[in-house]
Amino acid sequence: MADLAYSSRSFWDRLAVFCSAAEAPQAMVDTVSAVLKEVREGGPAGIARALKRIDGVSLSPDSLPITRAEMKAAAVRLPKADRAAIKEAVASVTEFHRHALPKSWTAKNTHGATIGERFYPLQRVGLYIPRDLVSTVVMTAALAKLAGVPEIVAFTPCNVDGEVSDGCLAAMYESGVTEAYRFGGIMAIGAMAYGAGSIQPVLKTYGPGNAYVVEAKRQVFGSIGVDLLPGPSELLVIVDDSADGQFVAADLLAQAEHGSGREKIFLISLSKDKTKEIRAAMRAQMKSLSRKEAIKQVIDSGFMSVIVDTYEQAVEVANYVAPEHMELEVEPRQFGKLVRSITTAGAIMQGAWSATALGDFVAGPSHELPTGRSGRCFSGLQISDFMRRSSLVKYNERALRKAAPTVEAFARLEGLDGHGRSVAVRLGD
Repeated sequence: MADLAYSSRSFWDRLAVFCSAAEAPQAMVDTVSAVLKEVREGGPAGIARALKRIDGVSLSPDSLPITRAEMKAAAVRLPKADRAAIKEAVASVTEFHRHALPKSWTAKNTHGATIGERFYPLQRVGLYIPRDLVSTVVMTAALAKLAGVPEIVAFTPCNVDGEVSDGCLAAMYESGVTEAYRFGGIMAIGAMAYGAGSIQPVLKTYGPGNAYVVEAKRQVFGSIGVDLLPGPSELLVIVDDSADGQFVAADLLAQAEHGSGREKIFLISLSKDKTKEIRAAMRAQMKSLSRKEAIKQVIDSGFMSVIVDTYEQAVEVANYVAPEHMELEVEPRQFGKLVRSITTAGAIMQGAWSATALGDFVAGPSHELPTGRSGRCFSGLQISDFMRRSSLVKYNERALRKAAPTVEAFARLEGLDGHGRSVAVRLGD
């Protein structure tokens, strides 16, 4: 656990080093490129070969698809309480994003012409679902369904017997997935980008993955659209003396348990005593968690606590880190000021009762959020990411005459006389 004082002369340099993301090593880049080529050239047979070599899974090309009947059967098998939880999460996510549905519009511009925008759902999207991450199915597919996407295609790794968990299959069924395949990794990204046999390529891919999946998304960008390049999970918690140390410790440990070993967790505290209390609670709680070894690895190398003197200093640190998840465990009267001032966080959880796990599973916003400081310029997954926009322009002669002098001026400034003539010829000039 690294400790750092905001007042330290080397604070910003040390924070920068801690937050820096290592570039993908060349060996990884080359491996991803080779597997993508294998999928592009070999189709389903190439996928099956790579799946056997990389994951140790033996599947024939015709056993790759998951049918809707399999999804439905899994939903029926699932315990009622679990299926109800999935349905509740789907409803919550759908309701949240319904508020942000883009609306087509028209208006008149200064020339009197009709202008506007029209929004369309993408026709075919691909969802990458890490193994057994039921919540990621909901956090991607529910948005696609709400947007009106007709073809929602999910890819998820199976176990060595070719099986996908009932939870994932049931979530696919309840969330509106129309087509699915039981393989993941680089091979899934390749299939989404290039197609493979009966698997048609998608227009855009969504969902988190390991470093190889992220690098694959980076390499296919341009062939298809890519949502984000999300890395290991992050959490930053700002605390003052009012924070419940047990709650904060539990949330920090929760984000550390994801399993890659490269998660980053930050504790920004206005109180040295509160920091000590939270550290002690973390050590005590960790003993009873099933993934304590993975958590310990993150705590040892990916945890930083920062002591600040003011809320304004806490804001500076948070805006620099641009965390995926952020919690405000401070006096409630500070919420408004902090929310207005912190402009780079993916999701902001306010108060002792707003555990980050709520955002991971059921609160409503998608849990696919920017990491690695990319929150400075990217937002989390939203409904508009499953849609595209066309702008609309409709002039009549009167409106064109009003616009003509400006067109002529720009044509002259840029030396594009053909542009100017294309308007002048319509007006008989």
